[in-house]
Amino acid sequence: MSITEISHRSKAFDDVINDAKARTRRLLKIDDTYDVLFIQGGASLQFTMIPMNLLPDDKSADYINTGTWSTKAIKEANILNKKVSVAGSSEDRNFSYIPKDLKLSQDAVYVHITSNNTIKGTQWHEFPNTNGIPIISDMSSDILSRPIDMKPFGLIYAGAQKNLGPAGVCMVIIRKDLLEKVPDNLPSMLKYTTFSQKNSLYNTPPCFAIYSVQLVLEWLEETVGGLEAIHDINVKKANLLYDLMSDDGFYRGTAAPDSRSLMNVTFRLPSEDLEKQFVAEALENGLGGLKGHRSVGGCRASIYNACEMRAIETLVDFMKNFQQKNG
Repeated sequence: MSITEISHRSKAFDDVINDAKARTRRLLKIDDTYDVLFIQGGASLQFTMIPMNLLPDDKSADYINTGTWSTKAIKEANILNKKVSVAGSSEDRNFSYIPKDLKLSQDAVYVHITSNNTIKGTQWHEFPNTNGIPIISDMSSDILSRPIDMKPFGLIYAGAQKNLGPAGVCMVIIRKDLLEKVPDNLPSMLKYTTFSQKNSLYNTPPCFAIYSVQLVLEWLEETVGGLEAIHDINVKKANLLYDLMSDDGFYRGTAAPDSRSLMNVTFRLPSEDLEKQFVAEALENGLGGLKGHRSVGGCRASIYNACEMRAIETLVDFMKNFQQKNG
């Protein structure tokens, strides 16, 4: 029987989910003061669950807006009529940088950030100092791509489909003291305590997606050698691409140099016609997925953990040849 056929309440699946949690703890170096949950609905549901569970109506939270996903998180909190303060934003330059001039509230319940913006190609390289207020971070696109100090974080969440496994499951890592703040009057499937108390098995979970996450965690831990090792690889991959770019060059990076993402390399060419030609010829050469997000245009190379160095080297060779022919 396959993982999709066995009961999610069997010992076999218990072993899968418990091993995934244990590997996550080891990779992130976290102890049992945190719980690891698997929830459906992707990061988008977390935009709602976080303020619903952790932001009382008489309190406020700080959100730092670095583009599309942060904007959506703020929108969902506002729909719930929660008190939200935008403590920093990079909207003035089209979200091309990570803001450092923050106006954090001393009495905020939490500070929400998006650690990596897939569309704008920006990433937090140093997390904000919140003076003990727990950081909550959407890490959907860079979770387990580098070592992080978990102490400042009260909760991190990540849709699996970038670095963890297939779509269908969201990993939530929550500090257990925050679980004590969850209201009793929420629907069962919207409460973090439901998933924590039942080991993410209150209802039938996405078993195949969780099994795939377990295999990816095993690969990261046993084949790659941990987060320090994958970070070194990711830096080398990104630098191969960024070394081709300059403000006045044929390839122009769209993110500020000190905010550039190691996961999503966004860039423009001298004209939109050349960009269309670049994407088309790249596809003819076996290099797909290079068209920028429809909301911003341009080009984007998404180089998540599973993207091998040889793929980057092939892309770099193509980019150099394309520039020679069209520069």
